[in-house]
Amino acid sequence: MPTNIQQIDDHESGRTILKVEGEMLLDDAILLEKIALGLESELGTPVLIDLADLDFFDSEAASILKRLADRGGIEIAGMEIFLQTMVNDVERQRVLPRSVT
Repeated sequence: MPTNIQQIDDHESGRTILKVEGEMLLDDAILLEKIALGLESELGTPVLIDLADLDFFDSEAASILKRLADRGGIEIAGMEIFLQTMVNDVERQRVLPRSVT
């Protein structure tokens, strides 16, 4: 299933919501990052990325999502526990030194 990104302007909360559906691979995550950073810069309002309807993302996309989550002004919501575990695994891989053979 392709990735679908829908922009919703939530006037009540004063933020922009990016609702993501389908499957997310690296290219999709890079596009999402560009959109989110562009909106944050252009509108000057917080951005919420809603992943509640995301069915799958790979470890490369997880690293992009982690980078966005660590950034101020962008919030990620709607991740199921297995998706959060995947993001945490990617973060640990960046921290742990790789063994040399």
